[in-house]
Amino acid sequence: MSLLNALATVSGMTLLSRILGFVRDLVIARVFGAGALTDAFFVAFKIPNLLRRLFAEGAFSQAFVPILAEFKERRGQAETRLLVDHVAGALAVALAAVTAAGVLAAPLVIYASAPGFTVTPEKFRLTVELLRVTFPYIFFISLTALAGGVLNTYSRFWVPAFTPVLLNVSFIAFALWLAPYFDPPVAALAWAVFAGGAAQLAFQVPFLARLGLLPRPRLAFRDEAVRRVIRQMAPAVLGVSITQVSLLINVIFASFLVSGSVSWLYYADRLMEFPAGLLGAALGTVLLPSLSKYHAARATEDYSRLLDWGLRLTFLLAAPAAAALALLAVPLVATLFHYGAFTAADVMATRSAVVAYSVGLVGLIVVKVLAPGFYAQQDIRTPVRMAITALVATQAMNFIFIWPLAHAGLALAIGLGACLNAALLYRELRRRGIYVPRPGWAVFFFRLTIAVYAMCVVLWAAGGVSAEWIAAGAAVRVARLAGVVGLGAAAYFGALWLLGFRLADFSKRV
Repeated sequence: MSLLNALATVSGMTLLSRILGFVRDLVIARVFGAGALTDAFFVAFKIPNLLRRLFAEGAFSQAFVPILAEFKERRGQAETRLLVDHVAGALAVALAAVTAAGVLAAPLVIYASAPGFTVTPEKFRLTVELLRVTFPYIFFISLTALAGGVLNTYSRFWVPAFTPVLLNVSFIAFALWLAPYFDPPVAALAWAVFAGGAAQLAFQVPFLARLGLLPRPRLAFRDEAVRRVIRQMAPAVLGVSITQVSLLINVIFASFLVSGSVSWLYYADRLMEFPAGLLGAALGTVLLPSLSKYHAARATEDYSRLLDWGLRLTFLLAAPAAAALALLAVPLVATLFHYGAFTAADVMATRSAVVAYSVGLVGLIVVKVLAPGFYAQQDIRTPVRMAITALVATQAMNFIFIWPLAHAGLALAIGLGACLNAALLYRELRRRGIYVPRPGWAVFFFRLTIAVYAMCVVLWAAGGVSAEWIAAGAAVRVARLAGVVGLGAAAYFGALWLLGFRLADFSKRV
């Protein structure tokens, strides 16, 4: 299997999902704007979405996939199918209990996650109502993650990568055509989350059936493999999802700032997630099963080479993405969101958060590459220690940066915390000899720096001033942004080619 082709497949499906995600956010911004009602929804959605990242795509995937790969490589189809059945049974029961608790305790959850909303009883009450509709999303999406873990282990990467498209389609449909039938209309977004979660789970069922691994849930909490997954999950929550924990804490801070702060951070986070998902999530998805396979085969040299490949590809694509995100913050925000109720002031406020997030984008993506280096070896405790250190440092930076920079300071703290987390993971991988860098990194960084600098010069010259983007019409913004991005990409990849980089240099088979 070609990892570059697999990465291209996952990234392509992720790109489709991200594009529809931006269409979704454009629609939401146009229909609902940024204010008290959208703040209420974004908080109500962020909580189950955080749980998704913590448990479904974070701790669960990192704990389950290495064990599943071990069973696939060493124990055969029958025992692998039994593992899937047992894990599905345990997961379904746990999710049903968590969902019921979340719905019943919604007022307490909102009080803990957005205490500033209590100042406005109507806003607090609406957020509670919306959370009760969105909370079952964690049930659907966690079972979807189980299905996705199985499909990724069997190299059916495109199916889980395509699945998020369905949530975005649900958002767009509910916002455009069903919102008038809800009171208040913003409640349509909460029901879009519920419907989208159910659709994602249903979509993957036929593909599991074709593999002969459609779960028949069985309760077997005493099964040793199930216990291994649970033991791996418990400490993995912080280790995998430190950034998401920090984002939730940021909501608490932002709830005390001026109205709209939660929404500005949300829209900026959506822009940051585009390259993070396109590259970071895609690389993590592709690397984990392959690393787990090498670990099961005790191929330590191949293991180290694969990590080196992932890191080089990360810097090659993440460094220009971070620079472009900072330089094109206003063009991006204005083109995607400056419609209807989303004002020029909202553009500039969101822009400051985007620039702050861009500082830590490379670190955020590197974490997604380095963490599987531990999880594939079923080592959870080490990343947890790093994650706790980064979390404490992030919250200390929140207190420092929020005073001079307001909501942008919260975004900056997230980025710097991710960089610290990446540095700690890298140091430990090197110290243990799990990862030994291949020769040529100094030359690689030198050439990369020149190419990024060339791109920045072109983007700065072609980008123009902020007022022009805010004043321009939608068609002009889209056409101009496409031209500017095209010029920047041509400058960057042209410089890489002149400096000796070739696509074949990054081909990798497992």
